[in-house]
Amino acid sequence: MISFHNDQKIKTKYLNRVIAHQKADNLVRGTGWDGQKGCAVGCTLERYNHKAFEEELGIPEWLARVEDKLFEGMSEARAMKWPGVFLESIPLGVDLNRARAPFILVILNKNVETLESLKEKSLPDDVARAIKGSKKATLQMIEAQKSGDPDSIESAESAARSAARSARSAAGAAAGAAAWSAARSARSAAFDYFADELIKIFRSLK
Repeated sequence: MISFHNDQKIKTKYLNRVIAHQKADNLVRGTGWDGQKGCAVGCTLERYNHKAFEEELGIPEWLARVEDKLFEGMSEARAMKWPGVFLESIPLGVDLNRARAPFILVILNKNVETLESLKEKSLPDDVARAIKGSKKATLQMIEAQKSGDPDSIESAESAARSAARSARSAAGAAAGAAAWSAARSARSAAFDYFADELIKIFRSLK
């Protein structure tokens, strides 16, 4: 599978479509496609079907889901321009599955950066332990992704799931309304960052 099936007419068709929807203020979050308005995926296909990105645009389903997730989580101003930016930045006729490992590494490295910014000494013991466990599991995932070994990746993913369960339990006991508000703000900033990094990855593909 190669992007836009190596056909500039296909890229132009869908890019023009999403730009038209942007200008008409048809992009909305929380709605797939209602016949007129919709999300990033909906306004690209004029239906809500991630798998259809493969047949119509030569874009892997996982990337359609990433585009959708980023659209729903990023800042409002960025979201309304995101579908056009996403399509425009994808080179013609490349294998987009090559973007998967680099993008996973971007997310994992950002997670480590976030964990390292937390001041464990000022947190309850169970929360501090959960942070340490999450950081260890994330570092294992980074090394596994770099190695490309399927068994290492599977083992690291198992450790990460265990760490995530511990972190959720600890966070549930410690979180308050102010913390959740701060988390939402940080989440939007993180999604903006991930979108920027994904675009860089696209533009590096030859």
